[in-house]
Amino acid sequence: MHLEKMSETHVAKCADLFIDAFTREPWKDEYSSAEQVVGYFRNCLKFDSFIGYVLKEGGETVALCLGMKKPWINGTEYFIDQFCVKPGLQGQGIGSAFLKMIENSVRGQGMNAMILQTERGFPSERFYLKNGFEILEGLACFAKQI
Repeated sequence: MHLEKMSETHVAKCADLFIDAFTREPWKDEYSSAEQVVGYFRNCLKFDSFIGYVLKEGGETVALCLGMKKPWINGTEYFIDQFCVKPGLQGQGIGSAFLKMIENSVRGQGMNAMILQTERGFPSERFYLKNGFEILEGLACFAKQI
């Protein structure tokens, strides 16, 4: 397995993987089309702070991570916005290995923390806890449609 920084050449395969992973249980997300996801990825690539990663094995895209470099008082953090592993390969340690590769990469770029949000009670919560992330008690996540 090897890590690559996400680029335009990865967009189509990553969109397929993303749709495959997030339209299944437990997420059950719905997208109007594959182009909606492709457009999202292309918009991410336009931002200077964007840092995306792709994990490949034998030429196949098996995992992806969309994130960004985020300044903070204590240094620069890597904020993970989306993370997924190909559904048929989940539970085999690929996600943990991928996270470790990402951690090493962002540390090498001078970042001192990785942060993310996920759903409580979902398998992803256990996954991140198992991989050394901590729940930040006292914080609340808010959203407002405008």
